[in-house]
Amino acid sequence: MIRAVVTDGAHHEVVVVGGGQAGLALSYHLVAAGVDHVVLERDTVAHEWRDGRWDAFTLVTPNWHCRLPGYAYDGPDPDGFMGRDEVHAWVRRYADTFDAPVAEGVAVTGLVPRDGGGFRVTTTAGTLTADAVVAAVGGYHTPVVPPWAADLPEHVVQIHSHRYRHPDGLPDGPVLVVGTGQSGTQIAEDLLLAGREVHLAAGRAPRVARRYRGKDCMTWLAEMGVYDLPVATRGLAKRESTNHYVTGRGGGRDIDLRDFARRGMHLYGRATGVDLAGAPAVTFAPTLTADLDHADSVAESIKDDIDRYVAAHGIDAPHEDRYVPVWRPDTEPERLPLDRVASVVWSVGFRADWSWLGTLGEQVLDAHGHPRHVRGLSPVADLAFLGLPWLHTWGSGRFHGVAADAEHLAGALLARRADGTWAGPEPELVGAPAGV
Repeated sequence: MIRAVVTDGAHHEVVVVGGGQAGLALSYHLVAAGVDHVVLERDTVAHEWRDGRWDAFTLVTPNWHCRLPGYAYDGPDPDGFMGRDEVHAWVRRYADTFDAPVAEGVAVTGLVPRDGGGFRVTTTAGTLTADAVVAAVGGYHTPVVPPWAADLPEHVVQIHSHRYRHPDGLPDGPVLVVGTGQSGTQIAEDLLLAGREVHLAAGRAPRVARRYRGKDCMTWLAEMGVYDLPVATRGLAKRESTNHYVTGRGGGRDIDLRDFARRGMHLYGRATGVDLAGAPAVTFAPTLTADLDHADSVAESIKDDIDRYVAAHGIDAPHEDRYVPVWRPDTEPERLPLDRVASVVWSVGFRADWSWLGTLGEQVLDAHGHPRHVRGLSPVADLAFLGLPWLHTWGSGRFHGVAADAEHLAGALLARRADGTWAGPEPELVGAPAGV
């Protein structure tokens, strides 16, 4: 990649905010079209793959899903699952394949519209102007913990899944993991494999089998076109859905909370707070049985879909017996004494932070703070989003779908450029350094 330098007062046709896979995918098309642009990355390219994952992290989608414009996984294990450092290196190499103009260590702090069109972009390295701005920063910005986390006593060490790295990074003693999305379940397994005593507060997240009828379930889903279904056909509520939990660890396998319990993990329903009366304890709702059944029902419904697809297309796929629950809770424990908890790993998600949009947020964010857009194009001309979960399809927030989204958005921006609607630099900025 080209090490771009932000020059105060410079003008670019496009400013791309975010140097992850989404921002780079768009940059690929802009470079090919000869569009003057800069990619602003507050840290380093693809840093979240390295800095926001634990040591034993692996992709949960097969490596062959990893494809970006002009670039695809070509390693020795297409059906395997790259680890954290491999994914980080793979994305960084992508930036080098087409000389992406990336300014690392530059954070965007404000965005305001210009009279006549375009935007002023305030950064930690100066102020730029741009005809168009694309927010390619994903939707997971600020780690969330529940308000009652403040009620936990000081001796309990608290860490968000975003900062968890390995079991030895936590103090000795039992660990409570709160949340059973992809991160929570995999971290719980990481701790269990290390011989730690683990308490897991389950949620409503669904699960998916790793393999079924001779093939990875995610490969089946890709062949069935499920990742390409537009969100408009599924309802906008899908943008809030939790991803199915499964793991790529050890070559890929199911994550079955019932099996975790059989192996000694303590399972609970949804964590609800801290009771400080008497012997202090974390409290739980009696939801465990229902949530385990729900997760299994989703996994089995996916198998139903695969069965129908196999039958409809006459595919020769081996028969496979269906899952039989290996454990059921005898009771629904509603308390965990805090003298049995040395640390808590919060895995309850993230909150988006669009504060840098300033007053533009009033026009492009809905009542829940989510970007309003159609395939990335916001209600404000030439302000767009890319890389959001369910931006257009289920695959949009994954390597599987970001390439198509980037191509579509690049086409829309180039059409705007071609019809002369971009404002160009302000008169006093004509001739200013491009900054790249």
